[in-house]
Amino acid sequence: MTAFKPGDPLTLNRLYGRSTGHKLRQGQQELVERLLPQIEVPAEGEITAARLFGEDRPLHFEIGFGSGEHLASRADMLPDHGFIGAEPFLNGVATALGHIRDQHLTNVRLWRGDALDVLQRIPDGALSFLYLLHPDPWPKARHAKRRMVNDRPVDLFAAKVRPGGEFRLATDDPTYLNWSLMVMQRHAGAFEWLAESPRDFLEPPGGWIETRYGAKSRREGRRPYYLRFRRTAG
Repeated sequence: MTAFKPGDPLTLNRLYGRSTGHKLRQGQQELVERLLPQIEVPAEGEITAARLFGEDRPLHFEIGFGSGEHLASRADMLPDHGFIGAEPFLNGVATALGHIRDQHLTNVRLWRGDALDVLQRIPDGALSFLYLLHPDPWPKARHAKRRMVNDRPVDLFAAKVRPGGEFRLATDDPTYLNWSLMVMQRHAGAFEWLAESPRDFLEPPGGWIETRYGAKSRREGRRPYYLRFRRTAG
């Protein structure tokens, strides 16, 4: 497996598209200015549970948390675990901060920016769960290299998720589904797909929190797919 360190070229040119949308409401702007600095992932150095939460505990990491409803719900469900979320879109960060405030969550840390920048600074084998829910599918073939599920990022995922831990992926895009299964098959020595029948990836498993995007997808007649991969000991 490839060794990773801060500054690895994997981090370069990973963010595409806009990072801001409509102007934040006053309350949202105040959350960004006051709450975010209190719970922000440090910009430098190793990222450990002890550094973020003052003690060792199971760590979860969500890549591109959108509006943060999944991140907040999982953190509320598992108060003794630590959660890290990375999202470049400012409006999503502001909404997530609202969930954290309203639910009085003390076990969440946020990063506004590229998830891979933070993921590389987490010790190998430190994550119990890694989530990638409804990522941008980049449907055009010439943009396939921009997809988060690609060989180099998956190598990084394998390095950071502990044996027995889970990588969870959701998408409603059939092309992205097929692409992801193809890529993950190339990493079958590191990840075991936890599906024995179609039902196992056509319906969310127990404890899976549906995102706002996932619910919208269902309402609009698209089928979300739910993929779970267990990190093997190999």
